[in-house]
Amino acid sequence: MIRQLIVRFIRHIDSILLATVLMVLVVALMVLYSAAGQSLTKVNAQIINIIIMMAVMLLVANTQPLLIERIAFPVYIFGLTLLLAVALIGDISHGARRWLNLGVTKIQPSELMKLAVPIMLSWYFSKRETMLRTADYLVAGVILLVPVLLIAKQPDLGTATLVFASGFFVIFLAGLSWKFIFGSAIAFGAALPILWSMLHDYQRRRVEILIDPSQDPLGAGYHIIQATIAIGSGGMTGKGWLNGTQSQLDFVPERTTDFIFAVFAEEFGLVGCCLLLLLFIIIIGRAFIIASQAKNTFSRLLAGSIAATFFTYCFVNMGMVSGILPVVGIPLPLVSYGGTSLLTLGLSLGLLMSVQSHKRLVATD
Repeated sequence: MIRQLIVRFIRHIDSILLATVLMVLVVALMVLYSAAGQSLTKVNAQIINIIIMMAVMLLVANTQPLLIERIAFPVYIFGLTLLLAVALIGDISHGARRWLNLGVTKIQPSELMKLAVPIMLSWYFSKRETMLRTADYLVAGVILLVPVLLIAKQPDLGTATLVFASGFFVIFLAGLSWKFIFGSAIAFGAALPILWSMLHDYQRRRVEILIDPSQDPLGAGYHIIQATIAIGSGGMTGKGWLNGTQSQLDFVPERTTDFIFAVFAEEFGLVGCCLLLLLFIIIIGRAFIIASQAKNTFSRLLAGSIAATFFTYCFVNMGMVSGILPVVGIPLPLVSYGGTSLLTLGLSLGLLMSVQSHKRLVATD
């Protein structure tokens, strides 16, 4: 009986996706051990986070996409309600109102919207796939922008960026016109002066420091300067595991979370970075293959959005650490320390596996 139950659960796991993810996680634990000053405290905590992530991934993989589609609207409304509650009565920490105190614990509702928004939009377009009109894209834009603006208001630019990206990819894959995309890009460029005036002082400072980190080498520019020094000093093959000077001597800030890629690059060099990128490419490629093989609109849009959003995670974090993008506080997927990001990734990977393993069921539902 137990054996049959285990076999039933395991058969919904995508072996290629799982094997690649496990390889990244092994590398992540090695780098975390080095970045944490060779302390096992954070490594042990991250192992617990990984176990929780795997359990969630397994449960979601065994859930039919049809059920996920049915709960899309309630989950989205629930997430919006929590975001409104944060805006009204949320706890303020470090100048931002992002957390909701439930008494026994605190939650960050914006994390829920990373998946609630693409699931909602995938459901919305699946209901209108035979009669899509311009008005449907406008409604989808409202569905996307409401939570994005609420999150940006907290302020949390990093999470708002990811939520926007995850939703935009669904709208794009649903057939958004290139004319509209180019027109929006031109309008965005024209609105930049207004948007600039709406940014908080620290957000403007991030953009200024991106252009010239030397303006404040011991303050706002310190993160970028030290991270780029660490990446450059790694050279072709790196200084070796546990031998990175910038990281081991505490020059690299936030080295277990947002800037862990700088630690990895210093110790494993360009060769190691290319191998890590290859693993990420396999995950992204496999996700797009799953999306292309999906048997209905909802599954195709959701899987495609997850694949593109995972790419956005990687690109923004690596660009941020290497100094080509502003510092927006986005972790490197599967590598950065933290339970919340791993939980979100576990849900995302589980959804991909659900789409892949239930595609015949989905086609007949």
